[in-house]
Amino acid sequence: MFIAPKNTDLLLIEAEGENLYLKLIEQINKDFNLANEAIDFPLSMSPNELKIQLHEKIYRLIQYKFAEYLNLLYIIDVSEEQIKKLDGSDLVILAEEVAFLILKREWQKVWFRNKYR
Repeated sequence: MFIAPKNTDLLLIEAEGENLYLKLIEQINKDFNLANEAIDFPLSMSPNELKIQLHEKIYRLIQYKFAEYLNLLYIIDVSEEQIKKLDGSDLVILAEEVAFLILKREWQKVWFRNKYR
């Protein structure tokens, strides 16, 4: 049964532990490109660097390309209910929380694909 990790660091540790970290990066790249938000995280990227880069990308989207940001959330299939629960008063914190929701959804896709292939 899929149990979502509680935070970004635990998620990335779990992805590495299950040897699915590279698949996670591939899934993120794929979905961002589907949403026309060109991103190409190298497979050699460390988990910490992924966390930072994803956070920065989400922050820039919220700040400068809000319609594209909403489209990205739709393409990735991040829960609208979870997004609405977030406090948007601090954009830096909001971007960090959204980046975690994105990672969590992408990890769920990778995990299920691996478990049930």
